[in-house]
Parts: sequence; structure tokens; C-alpha cells
Amino acid sequence: MGVIVYSPMKSGLLTGKMTRERVAAMPEDDFRKGKAQFQEPNLSRNLTLADLLKAIGARHGRTVGEAAIAWCLRQPQVTGAIVGIRSAAQVGGVAEAATFRLSPEEVGEIARSMEGHPA
Repeated sequence: MGVIVYSPMKSGLLTGKMTRERVAAMPEDDFRKGKAQFQEPNLSRNLTLADLLKAIGARHGRTVGEAAIAWCLRQPQVTGAIVGIRSAAQVGGVAEAATFRLSPEEVGEIARSMEGHPA
């Protein structure tokens, strides 16, 4: 049995473009406003994770989104990922994620940063 993950970039949190200010400015009817991942203390943890993924991606000339997707695809139980994009321009930030391979050390670095995070 395989698992297909949904929203490996956590509804935009792991794109490298989300900030506390952007979350605060979201309209009240934005579905993300009510999600626990966009509220403290989870928001701070997720923004820290995004910073780590940005650094890991930069080591390889990759985007934050590619690093997030690559981490999901690196999990042994995961066979695929549903990646949502809103425009053709966003394809470039994730297109090569399927071929991006994180090192075991990088996978460990991400896992350590996620300890204690809610799913």
C-alpha cells in the first residue's frame, strides 16, 4: 500500500513566501486563517521549518517548495504527492522536486526540526 500526500507545502506555509505579516493580512474568509498550522505556536514552528528548507534548497540551487516536496517523497511510505499550484508561474518552483534527492543528513536535519510538531 502506498500513500499520496496532500499539500506538501502546507497550504503555502512552506513556499518561502509566507510571513507573519502575510498571515495577519489574510482576509477572514481565507480557509487557512482557521487552520492550526497558521496559528501560534505552530505558525512560528512552520516558518522556522520553511527557513530550514530554504537553506537546504539553496545548497542545491533548489527552491523551498522543491525541498518540501522532496522531503515528503523521501519518506518510504509515500508514493506520490498532490502539489497545488494556482498559476503557471508557480510550476517553476516545484517542477524538479521529483528528481531532487535529499541526503540522509538533510532528512535527519528536517526530522529533528519537526520533533514535537503536530501533523
